[in-house]
Amino acid sequence: MFLFAGVASAHVVVTPSTSAPGAWETYTMKVPTEKKVPTVKVTLKMPKGVQLESYQPVQGWNVKLTKDSSGKVKTITWTASGKGIGVGQFQQFTFVAENPDKAGSAAWNAFQYYKDGSIVEWTGNEKSDTPHSITKITKSAATSNTLTAHDQQKSSSSTNNENGSKTITLTLSIIAIILSALSLIVSFIKRK
Repeated sequence: MFLFAGVASAHVVVTPSTSAPGAWETYTMKVPTEKKVPTVKVTLKMPKGVQLESYQPVQGWNVKLTKDSSGKVKTITWTASGKGIGVGQFQQFTFVAENPDKAGSAAWNAFQYYKDGSIVEWTGNEKSDTPHSITKITKSAATSNTLTAHDQQKSSSSTNNENGSKTITLTLSIIAIILSALSLIVSFIKRK
């Protein structure tokens, strides 16, 4: 059993495994190198209904987005600009995506390219040798990493209100300092 757990954990995996409908989730794809040659490219296909919002840049990797005719991202590809992921190493790629509004499953198909030209397609079911990761989109998934689109807007509007209040306070403080300085100068002039 421990041997199987070690092998399973070495696959390309996208986490978390559960998330809420409509949430803006921070996903992480972990890519280990399982062969005797480095991994030089990884392509991740966006599951149906999942919309990529942004990705975190990774030093030494270039990113290419492939979009459909409506402008939605279909795939995201990371290509190494250097040596890639060495033997016995792994790399994490983090991105934010908006989940579908309805409960269901999101299957993450990934394609791992090695320096020797071989490709491992992580597209099989959970019992295959090359399984894809699955995120269950369920209403019971309430994690600290997820925000619904409504919460995201509310948070953004709240931040804007706070920033507006700070700007007004700062402006009034600067005006008060200038008026105080002018008053001080005028009082010195009148004394002479």
